[in-house]
Amino acid sequence: MAEVVALVGCKGPAQEAEYLQILSAALPGERLVPFRTMNEAERAQAQVAIVANPDPAEVAALPSLVWVQSLWAGVEKLVGAFDRPLPIVRLVDREMARAMAEAVLAWTTYLQRDMPAYARQQRDRVWKPHPYRKPADTVVGLLGLGALGTAAAERLTGAGFSVTGWSRTPKTIAGIETVHGADGLAPMLGRCDILVCLVPLTSETRGLVNADRLAALKPGAALINFARGPIVVTADLIAALDAGHLSHAVLDVFDVEPLPAGSPLWTHPGVTVLPHISGPTDMDSAAATVAANLREYRSTGQPPQGVDAGRGY
Repeated sequence: MAEVVALVGCKGPAQEAEYLQILSAALPGERLVPFRTMNEAERAQAQVAIVANPDPAEVAALPSLVWVQSLWAGVEKLVGAFDRPLPIVRLVDREMARAMAEAVLAWTTYLQRDMPAYARQQRDRVWKPHPYRKPADTVVGLLGLGALGTAAAERLTGAGFSVTGWSRTPKTIAGIETVHGADGLAPMLGRCDILVCLVPLTSETRGLVNADRLAALKPGAALINFARGPIVVTADLIAALDAGHLSHAVLDVFDVEPLPAGSPLWTHPGVTVLPHISGPTDMDSAAATVAANLREYRSTGQPPQGVDAGRGY
């Protein structure tokens, strides 16, 4: 008899139906059941939950749960949310990394080619070319060198940008300058023309990009945040833009999502607002990754490697 696997956290019936169809096709030996339709026996039987931005209380309502497979790379809502150790497996997926690297390159090029200035000029009917700055003369600093950060660093380097990557602990990536820890961060910030945030949200990274670190950036630098909203202190970012120290910010993530209509970020001339689209989950690719993890678990009885609860990733 097929084992019950819980599906938790879908955004409405349409997404639930899509996820059920794709995941069920990839998991022919499993019986995937949405949490909202599970009866008491099914909740008691489920050892695995596949989740998409779930309510942690729903996950906690599965008493036999052994591990959780996220369909997202970020799992900050789940880390530390349960009263027992529960492995939480992030989605580490090549297609997500490819899409994120593509987005980082696209918006880095947008900033390198001065597109915000040209957009303002179009609104004001101003015809004024700007000096061209080559990618090789544009220093891009990456905060975070996990799977997404590494893919972005390699894509940027391939396009000719000068890239430095920062991580909490030492990392080596062929052909890319890397720095780490508090001692490595400040010097990197001082060289950055564009700073890209790709770190996970943890207790250590919440508020990482604050007034002091924004002030440490080169005058006229720009910011891209494709990680999580609370990594950047919004009030400090607006102050740095208003003071002219930062030239522009491209934001795909926010403290509250969707971004409230009253947020000053919507109308700030130095901000580009995106609706959390930089690293979408490709469900076909994600389903293959989830299926491989589940097959391994059914074969060995051991859950996949989960996030480090202490570090949050």
